[in-house]
Amino acid sequence: MKLVYFAWVRERIGRPEETLDLPPDVATVADLVAWLKGRGEEYAYAFETDGVVRAAVDRVHAKPETALSGASEVAFFPPMTGG
Repeated sequence: MKLVYFAWVRERIGRPEETLDLPPDVATVADLVAWLKGRGEEYAYAFETDGVVRAAVDRVHAKPETALSGASEVAFFPPMTGG
């Protein structure tokens, strides 16, 4: 699966994107975040506060319980404000 990181998430992880084979037990966005946190201190730092980093699955905003089955891309980004 292709993972894309934006803004300070990208800076903390140290790369803009990567393609990974996910374990079979990673079924939701929340599962993916939990798994990524265990991949190293850079991921733990990027996702250190639960619920802050937002996700999009195949370019559609997604909640933590969103299923990853059939998805080809997950993007992570910080909350945005507008004006």
